[in-house]
Amino acid sequence: MEITCTRCHQTVQDENCYCPNCGLPRLVYSAEGAPGLPQPERWNEPVRDASTINWKPAIRAAVTLALPAGLLCSMFSPVSIFGFLLMAMAAAWAVVLYVRSQRPAWITVGAGARIGLVTGLMGSWMAAATTGVTLFAMRFFMHQGKFFDDFWQDFVNQQMTQQWTSMGVDAQTIALTKAWLLAPEGRAGSMLSAILFLAVGLLFFAVGGGALGARLLARTRRPEI
Repeated sequence: MEITCTRCHQTVQDENCYCPNCGLPRLVYSAEGAPGLPQPERWNEPVRDASTINWKPAIRAAVTLALPAGLLCSMFSPVSIFGFLLMAMAAAWAVVLYVRSQRPAWITVGAGARIGLVTGLMGSWMAAATTGVTLFAMRFFMHQGKFFDDFWQDFVNQQMTQQWTSMGVDAQTIALTKAWLLAPEGRAGSMLSAILFLAVGLLFFAVGGGALGARLLARTRRPEI
């Protein structure tokens, strides 16, 4: 016998307890108390809502992947150019690890995005902290402050000035902007802005990775009974 899912209207076989397309549990009428009609034991077991999250294993999976991913996504990591992609992959894999520990092994896209958000918060914080500590160590312990200052000065005086000129910015505005950027406050503000951009970008990619991981699981796996 075939029935139709009330959520996605796809065909569900009679032996399935969940819709294989969206994971909605089937509505089963209890025969408890009716003589001669024993209740199957599997219907007495509580059904976990796929949109809710058991946060203890979810956070454990997020921490396991977010911290090493954050280290690899810092600005001075040799693979930092792939940082956003790495964080998305870490969030997607955190969803996979979480789902493997659940019964039934099913999750909605929204729940996957929330696990990705937690992974992104931890990973972006780790990436920002690692970048800041590395900058501090390189400037004050490795005495590379002059290298960073010279690099920043050349970048502002050449590349940024040429870009502003090509955009038609007047000379007075360019001079004022250069003076601010080359001041200690300007250098610090520019670096903090770059770290903030990195953290926000990693967070958004992690949310997307978590949602994508849940979506791929929904397509490739059926709920376990």
